[in-house]
Amino acid sequence: MSAPDGTAGHGRLFAGVAWAVLLLGLWLWGRGDGSGTGSAPTTGDVAAVGRPLGVALPPPHDPIEGAVPERVEIPSIGVRAPVVARGLDEDGAIEPPPFDTPRTVGWYGGGTEPGAKGPALLVGHVDTETRPAVFYGLSAVRPGAKVEVTRMDGTVAEFTVDDVQVFTRARFDADKAYGPRQDGRAELRLITCGGTFDRASHEYDANVVVSAYLTGEKPAGDKA
Repeated sequence: MSAPDGTAGHGRLFAGVAWAVLLLGLWLWGRGDGSGTGSAPTTGDVAAVGRPLGVALPPPHDPIEGAVPERVEIPSIGVRAPVVARGLDEDGAIEPPPFDTPRTVGWYGGGTEPGAKGPALLVGHVDTETRPAVFYGLSAVRPGAKVEVTRMDGTVAEFTVDDVQVFTRARFDADKAYGPRQDGRAELRLITCGGTFDRASHEYDANVVVSAYLTGEKPAGDKA
């Protein structure tokens, strides 16, 4: 993905994510409204970053009324970032957060609102040419980690990570990346670039996809 105004450094920010979410547009088109059960085959070229045995995960919370996200926090990797709504561009890729705000997370506003039934999609830059960006540490997240999404209705949707995977370009599985892991749950996907960075093309060759599910809700500002 080339950078605006010829700035090669910015091209690095979102190459892998933009490639993955290009498939989002194709996936949504193929499924009509994006609902239902997918049929894409499971591939062998998907690496589980971490699924430690014996990690006790809490039961899912029933889906709640959806609301637009304002902020996302992942305490285990020190993320506390604003969230901005983004749409799909003419190529079917989610428009990334502005290039001059690499610490901002993008939410696909045409899909599920965090807390509602189904998977809500959050995407973020992994780095710039000079420094880490908002999702630089995303591949270090492990099952059991907490993700909190503060929403415009004054509530916080609390999620628990249950899966972390790296999808290569050759074996990207859109159903696994974007589809529900369990029917009826409120889920969250956090996506960024991963794998190896090619300096010639300014692209990564894989994507990190973190899956989480709703396990609680609380008023914004509640420390409990």
